Amino acid sequence: MQELAPPGFAEKQHGRERFGQHNTRFFLLAGLAGIALRLVFVVWFPAVVDDSRLYADIAENWLRHGIYGITNSGAIMPTLSRLPGYPAFLAAVFAVFGMGNFRAVLLVQVLFDLATCFLIYDIARRVLLSERAARAAFLLAALCPFLANYAAAALTETLEIFFTTLALDFALRGMKVGFDDPGARRSHLAWLGCGFAVGAAILLRPDGGILLAAIGAYLLWLLARSLWPQPHARFRNPRPIVLAGVLVAVGAVAPLVPWTLRNLHTLHRFEPLAPRYATDSDELVMAGFNRWVKTWMADYVSVQEIYWPVPGQELDITRLPSRAFDSEGQRTQTVELFAAYNRDHEITPELDARFAALAAERIRAAPLRYYLGLPAIRIADMWLRPRTELLPSDPRWWEFNDDGRWLTVSIVFGLIGVLYAAMAAAGLPRSHQFFGSGLFVLFLVLRSVFLGTLENPEPRYTLECYPVLILLASACFRRD
Repeated sequence: MQELAPPGFAEKQHGRERFGQHNTRFFLLAGLAGIALRLVFVVWFPAVVDDSRLYADIAENWLRHGIYGITNSGAIMPTLSRLPGYPAFLAAVFAVFGMGNFRAVLLVQVLFDLATCFLIYDIARRVLLSERAARAAFLLAALCPFLANYAAAALTETLEIFFTTLALDFALRGMKVGFDDPGARRSHLAWLGCGFAVGAAILLRPDGGILLAAIGAYLLWLLARSLWPQPHARFRNPRPIVLAGVLVAVGAVAPLVPWTLRNLHTLHRFEPLAPRYATDSDELVMAGFNRWVKTWMADYVSVQEIYWPVPGQELDITRLPSRAFDSEGQRTQTVELFAAYNRDHEITPELDARFAALAAERIRAAPLRYYLGLPAIRIADMWLRPRTELLPSDPRWWEFNDDGRWLTVSIVFGLIGVLYAAMAAAGLPRSHQFFGSGLFVLFLVLRSVFLGTLENPEPRYTLECYPVLILLASACFRRD
């Protein structure tokens, strides 16, 4: 599929250092430093949260009873609330190392995270044509405390980041970025591998489909360029681009077929992914409450204090920010709704309808705030807030009343996050001139816009973008 590579690209590769030449010491030291950082989190700050135990329950029932389900009052109930990717990973680890062995799970995730660092290195080497920049990318990935922190969490993030990075690397191979070999067979296999990697990402989290949208949109752009070529155009033959799109789509959709058929057969529901709010058939979708939350939610603190506790825990009206009320009448309504909820800690259909009515009133009063302002703030919060949600740090770090040690951790983590973002912004103009970088920027933009539509701005949702952020940042280290 040499038509996808820009003219003269192979010539630019001549004389470039190959992997392994003069690199052994660097990768040994940087790799050991990356492993050591991850082991610090695994040993002292392992995160096994409620979602981890739910995934583990599904995995154990799958292994022991052959039922993909959750334990409810002693009975195993089939479920579709969680996609099978992470339970399958847990089941594989538990089958080898013993049921409930989360320490083994975290250690295996450390290996996946280290593999992600090597993939980031390979992407930077191909796109930026610079061994120096590629080494910088590897170091930025290996020493990134946010990636390391989630490697020590029994959650989907580490595997999701790995398969996202793998798909992007395969896409570069399919476009012949960094290859001298003009043969088409390897390109076809690369595009199919890209599709399967996307499929694996989707089986871990439904929002993995954003990656498929980004790759598809980029291929459509290449197709348009091939259909209306300008003088000196790089793309003149649309056939390999169309074939690439077909292979990616087939590879991405194929892993979802067994899951979709299972849901049809067992639960009589057509569900190729998972429900929007991870609910089963017998659970109420709190659409009204969630819509009301989106009319004021802007930061992660409110996710912890208001969004997650519902249903089941007490709600404190004093934890609502002032932007949750547009008038004294709305404040009174909200107090009444909280009081009704706190009586039994449940959202009934009637109470949910009252939240929906309040949400509709607030949206009518300020549609730009709801559709533009708050999404933009949520995106900024997910990107820039200190990523200490898995640590004992106080999420209200700006009040400066936390223990001095953890307050320092919050400030340092916040500064590191800003530094990564600033380096990526500085490297963007330098990386934009290289073929293939547009795909990564497109993915970054699409995912950020999507995350702005969510009512729960959790910083972990941007971690899938960190390989791209690191790639852009590493462009700062390229010597022209």
